Amino acid sequence: MRPGTEHVLDLLSLEGKVALVTGATGHLGSAMAEALAEAGARVVVSSRRLSDARDVAAKLPAVRGSHHTVKIDHMDERSIEAGFAAAVKAAGRVDVLVNNGHEPVTQDWSSVTAQQFDRQLKNLTGYFLLARLMRNHVVGRKGGGCIVLLGSMYGSVGSYPEAYEGISVASPAAYHALKGGAVQLTRHLAVYWAKDRVRVNCLSPGAFPSAKAPAELVHRLEERVPLGRVGRPEELKGAIVFLSSDASSYMTGQNLLIDGGWTAW
Repeated sequence: MRPGTEHVLDLLSLEGKVALVTGATGHLGSAMAEALAEAGARVVVSSRRLSDARDVAAKLPAVRGSHHTVKIDHMDERSIEAGFAAAVKAAGRVDVLVNNGHEPVTQDWSSVTAQQFDRQLKNLTGYFLLARLMRNHVVGRKGGGCIVLLGSMYGSVGSYPEAYEGISVASPAAYHALKGGAVQLTRHLAVYWAKDRVRVNCLSPGAFPSAKAPAELVHRLEERVPLGRVGRPEELKGAIVFLSSDASSYMTGQNLLIDGGWTAW
């Protein structure tokens, strides 16, 4: 086909592609891994616990070829290097990297220690190191590829203190710094790696609490969302497939917010 004649569903197809998803066993990561498989990709499910990764991979939709599992602790440089090498060996290549997993911090601004704050920011170091391995892999095989970093609406705006007051700790300052850093890292890597045919974008969810979140906290968050409710994991499926496919081939360095309108206030 000549440029401009592709059907939109062909552009969204990931058939023949391999996608590595970190934190693919979590609340949002599992939904994104499922979406990529539904679009035709072979998925490499990554987790710090290989048994959890195997459980998720076994439930993914069938595609041409096999899904795979690797162990990656993105807080550990050696684990990142070994895990990415294992992904390439198992699947033969990686076309899409979704940097999703992160180690949380529970202390808010009033009690977080310097060590805990630094530890939280180390998540971003892991994102960078894995992204660089992906870039080098793509360049080495003379192909193209795309990277998606997971940000948050809290990387673009502050939170509402009253939403958390009396229920839980405030939204951690270190988390906001981490996610804001992910957005800016996206822009930086995108402009440096564009010539290498590596697109880098950021996907920033809004309020997507898990079932473990206190009901009153969910209610308060819903009051701040223009659409009047929190997000469901499946509502990230379209966004992750779009960012990972040729449907977004002219998009790099951008932060896509899926937040029910939260940041439109």
